[in-house]
Amino acid sequence: MSAVSISSSCSHQLHHSSKELITSHSLASIHFPRKGQNTSTNFDDINNECRAKSCVKAAPQRLKWRTRVSFFPSFSIKDGDIETLKQELLEAIAPLDRGAEATAEDQERVDQIARKLEAVNKVKEPLKSSLLNGKWELLYTTSKSVLQPQRPKLLRPNGKVYQAINVDTLRAQNMETWPFFNQATANLVPLNTRRVAVKFDSFKIAGVIPIMERGSGRGELEITYLDEELRISRGNQGNLFILRMVDPSYRVPL
Repeated sequence: MSAVSISSSCSHQLHHSSKELITSHSLASIHFPRKGQNTSTNFDDINNECRAKSCVKAAPQRLKWRTRVSFFPSFSIKDGDIETLKQELLEAIAPLDRGAEATAEDQERVDQIARKLEAVNKVKEPLKSSLLNGKWELLYTTSKSVLQPQRPKLLRPNGKVYQAINVDTLRAQNMETWPFFNQATANLVPLNTRRVAVKFDSFKIAGVIPIMERGSGRGELEITYLDEELRISRGNQGNLFILRMVDPSYRVPL
């Protein structure tokens, strides 16, 4: 699941194979030798002629097949390429104040880089991976419920925002710091090995004052990229969340 859409509003989102049949060359008119003609020489000529015709007709087909095959992309990617994409993503979001200062063009650029990383995600079943466990810092989101852009800047979350997940207990926790120190905890219900339904069971202001009834908030979250350092998630309303691991030992309260 992804950062902090587990807070105030609780809204989250979520070969072609082509085959080509190449027919072999069909031998058309073969002229048999007349009586008394040297058959060995004649059949040699015939064979040479047939081979020549076959090569001439088959060559364009082979060339055509090879040309088409060459258009298929290579899906292999090196670890260094993944690190380059991660660095590019971090540089793109660094000046955007967790997404609050992002223009439409900024959001499009960040989304494109995120999709490149999602396409080479090596952890295919993140909800079965221990890499998900721990406390993550929210670096970027498009969620207005998290960013609160309609509020004056002093009344928005200005400190760091964290999200913690424990896959063994299927628990999650969102934590704001300065100035409100709000917290929300939730149960996670797996829908598949990548997506969960989020069911909030508590929300607290300043970490102590409960203001949400149990079970009053729900959402969905899909984990689209995961490694030891970085997590990308998408909510059921199309919001993007990018987080960085800060404490893999952190445990969410039961």
